[in-house]
Amino acid sequence: MYAVIQSGGKQYRVTPGLSIQVEKLPGNVGDSITFDQVLIASDGDKVQVGKPHLENVKVVGQLKRQGKSRKVLIFKIKRRKNYRRKRGHRQEFSLVQIENILM
Repeated sequence: MYAVIQSGGKQYRVTPGLSIQVEKLPGNVGDSITFDQVLIASDGDKVQVGKPHLENVKVVGQLKRQGKSRKVLIFKIKRRKNYRRKRGHRQEFSLVQIENILM
């Protein structure tokens, strides 16, 4: 049994018991998360494909952790002009453990 969900502009193939790292979701650790935007769902025998989403299928998960990813450094320079800019960015993420696919 698997499903393809959409979250944060990205698509993820999920199965029950799998942990995925998605863009930051609102909520606290331990909260239940429901993904409504399911693109494809399969129960082993038949595959359902949405146009663009499946109406009657939901994926339920539990929020395990909120965090920030590794720092990415952005460095701009223009030669001979004494122009240098250095910035850092840490993207926030949520770690979700998939519990069930409701068909």
